[in-house]
Formats: sequence, C-alpha cells, structure tokens
Amino acid sequence: MNTANPRIALIGECMIELQHRADGSLQQSFGGDTLNTAVYLARELGEGARVDYVTALGDDSFSEAMCQAWAAEGIGLDKVQRLPGRLPGLYCIQTDAQGERRFLYWRNEAAVRDCFTTPAAGAILAQLRDYDVLYFSGITLAVLGELGRKRLRETLAEARRRGARIVFDNNYRPRLWTSLVHAQAAYREVLADVDLALLTLDDEQALFGYGDSDAVFAAYPRTPEVVLKRGAEACLIRCHGESFSVPARKVEKVVDTTAAGDSFSAAYLACRLQGGTPAQAAEAGHRLAARVIQHPGALIPRHSV
Repeated sequence: MNTANPRIALIGECMIELQHRADGSLQQSFGGDTLNTAVYLARELGEGARVDYVTALGDDSFSEAMCQAWAAEGIGLDKVQRLPGRLPGLYCIQTDAQGERRFLYWRNEAAVRDCFTTPAAGAILAQLRDYDVLYFSGITLAVLGELGRKRLRETLAEARRRGARIVFDNNYRPRLWTSLVHAQAAYREVLADVDLALLTLDDEQALFGYGDSDAVFAAYPRTPEVVLKRGAEACLIRCHGESFSVPARKVEKVVDTTAAGDSFSAAYLACRLQGGTPAQAAEAGHRLAARVIQHPGALIPRHSV
C-alpha cells in the first residue's frame, strides 16, 4: 500500500464536542470519527502527504473555529463547504469510572446532511476521483442521506477504477439509522469497493449479528485487507490470504476511550502508506491508541502524540 506523497481525502462529519466533567462542568472542543482520524493521520504523516477533509459546515462561529483548528493541524479545507444559516452537529461525552463513554447527540439538522446535494457537490465529487486514498465510515453513510450515499458510492467506484485505495471504518451507530435493515443494506452496497476495512468487532456483531471473528472475516471475501479491532484485546488481521494477530498495549489507567479506534486507524493507515507491513501498522495503531485513551476527549494535545 506504499504511496509516495499521497493525496488522502477523509469524508464525514465533525461536531461540537462537550466533555461532561465529574464536577458537572462542560469542556468544549470538536470531534467526529473521520475528523479524528484525519487529525491523527496528518500528525503521523506530516509533510509527507496531503490530508483533506470533506464535509459541510455552517457560517457560524463554531464552524469557523473548526476550520481554523483543522488548518492548524495541516488539514486541507478546500473541500469543506460553508452553508449559510446552517450549523454543525453537537454531542456530549459522559464517561464512567472505567473510562467507558456514553454519547448524547444533537445532529438532525447538521449541515453535513446536504454535503453531496449542494450545487458545489458535483465538482467536489469529481475531484475526489483523482485522490490516492479515500476514507469514509459507517457514520459517513448514515449522515449523508440516501442521495448523498448514492453519489458517494458512484465516486468510490470510479476512484477505485482509476487506482485509488478505498478505506472504510465500520463505526455503526444505531440511532443514526431508521432501521437495522436499512443500515445493513447501506453497508453492503459499498463493501465491494473497499480495499482496506478497519472494523470494530462489537459494531459488526451489533449490525450483522456475527457470532465471532471468523464469521466477520467470512463476510469480507473480496476485501484485500481486513483489520478487526477488539479494544484491549489483540487485533486480528487478514491480508491477501494471510491471517495473524497483534497484541494491544496494556494501559494501567484508562481516562477516556473516545477516538481509540479512530486513532488506531490513523496510525495503521499512515504506517501502511509509508511502506510498513500490516503487523507493523497494527503495532503503530495500538501505540497511538494507548496514548489517546490516557487523555480526555477525542483529540489529545500534539505534544502527547
């Protein structure tokens, strides 16, 4: 998967993040699965790649602050649409004593829902076909809506025909879908065009009811590289017919597991793009995720990475 100076586009949603502290106060920041991955990917690759984010925001002060923060991380903004009168979504993180999190969402009117239905969407989708890597998630599928998903699927297929690598993180959130059957259909429609599937076992079981990891791998017969993330347990990898596991790193004090999977995915992809083996990439993923879960919130300070 080694690519020199790759152009990478990550497609999805960033929201206003509120961290609910033990004293009842709220700490405000920003986060979202593909955005979290974009930030960590940009940090891992530095000037050796171009990392762009593809989304839609409003013309409000929160949206402006997001863009400023992304630019400071080296993320390209020319495919971020700013829709007049619209707002980004919002979520609140509540964590228990073990660092496990619970999310509360306010996102039904978020600008990203019109990301691929605006007058500017056609030109953006056409440009995405010439990228080296396109990255999206199950949450991306959920928030784009029916028409947006259709246009994304067409773009992924065409980009892959032109040589792009398609990377998918399953991230299944039941509340974002009208039904389980609807979600299953949307996922299955894109899987044929995926080169690297970064899956969370719990999400695969919740969405498709798979009994174990063998059943998950069996469901991706045409995907060249499949990584199954299992939290604190070893991740399982199948790459071009070879299967193996890579142990996770032990963390004594887990503060917040938010973005553990997103950061793993970023470090894994960065390593693979730089010529690393799947085993080396998994080690890099575990290493970064172990750092991230020792800090509150999705995006940890740069000096902590």
